[in-house]
Amino acid sequence: MRYPIVIEPGDEKTAYGVIVPDLPGCFSAGDTLDEAFDRAREAIEGWIECTVDEGQDIPKPSAMEAIRKNPAFNGWIFGAVDVELSKISE
Repeated sequence: MRYPIVIEPGDEKTAYGVIVPDLPGCFSAGDTLDEAFDRAREAIEGWIECTVDEGQDIPKPSAMEAIRKNPAFNGWIFGAVDVELSKISE
């Protein structure tokens, strides 16, 4: 699955903050943009693993355009993270 993420820009003193809008409470951060993407993948995998362990359904990813239209994310960076569910559910 490919989950959209939104990244609050960081700078020399502040990390990049990452939110996964489709997974309530799923967030992360990284000192660099590349690290933010890597940490987002780890956060998504952990969130999904916990959700599966609790016997709950995993939300489907939203279309990127729906996420981009949210005014709360004006000025943020948009991206997507691929997650292989087969590795998580093993």
